[in-house]
Amino acid sequence: MPQLERRLRILTWHVHGNYLYYLSQVPHDFYLVTRPGDPPGYAGRTGQLPWGDNVHELPELALPGQSFDCVLYQSARHYAEDRLQVLDDAQRSLPAIYLEHDPPQQHPTNTLHPVQDERVLLVHVTPFNALMWDSGITPHCVIEHGVVVPPGVHYSGELPRGVVVVNNMRGRGRRLGRDVFEEARRAVPLDLVGMDAESLDGIGEIGNLQLAAFTARYRFFFNPIRYTSLGLSIIEAMMIGVPVVGLATTELATVVRNDHNGYVDTDPQRLVTVMRRLIADPGLARDWGEAGRRLALERFGIGRFIDDWCTAFARVTA
Repeated sequence: MPQLERRLRILTWHVHGNYLYYLSQVPHDFYLVTRPGDPPGYAGRTGQLPWGDNVHELPELALPGQSFDCVLYQSARHYAEDRLQVLDDAQRSLPAIYLEHDPPQQHPTNTLHPVQDERVLLVHVTPFNALMWDSGITPHCVIEHGVVVPPGVHYSGELPRGVVVVNNMRGRGRRLGRDVFEEARRAVPLDLVGMDAESLDGIGEIGNLQLAAFTARYRFFFNPIRYTSLGLSIIEAMMIGVPVVGLATTELATVVRNDHNGYVDTDPQRLVTVMRRLIADPGLARDWGEAGRRLALERFGIGRFIDDWCTAFARVTA
């Protein structure tokens, strides 16, 4: 595959903060389209993440006439609306990548991806997502996640409880597994963290930089989500040695091997039984977590992620 030695100027938007931070480890310059007040989809270098010098803010009104090497779209709104209404003719004609973060939300198997253009590279973040989307005429590839966890954070598991990390679970309902979580919480001690977790008697949001150390104290990580992409919080937990229990759906079924680095199943009652085992046996939890950590380092290391993205950028701009 082609490789570039020159540094690129990439125009994009702030859609998923943690993913954008990991993407910014790629040795190119990223320019974030911003609007006053940092509304969703138009934020800049916000939050606690330690943004590097290669991440720049660019007010939307200052876009016309700006020169870039590539446009990286990350949402249907930005592609369908901003591409036509905000970018100038030269920017619309640039090499483009569409980063698809999710599986299809309409029909799970028969949805044609909204980007149908042979000149655009469609990047899926998991093989499962690529399998479920009908990518149509658009060339596509898979770049699996890569993550970095704070140095010095290691699994301790001293809390005989499980932790669940889901944003806005109350409003997102069955797809995010609210009913699965609430049923499991009646049988085993579980703490919910994330945006609006308080509305379900959870702890609330934990800062990006504090989440790894917070999670490391729990005996296990529980993922009740029925249908989504592979959550970065799951991979981050595995990276520090937290064993994962969850539904055997989407990409998670290829990440967790039962009785080795965690446990997945489509029967919530069997998952409750496993969670009780982990609460009763800290040694088992530590063994599974260590196996998960080794897999995460091998499959989701930041070095492989950077290489894959460098290849993708070189492919569209060569």
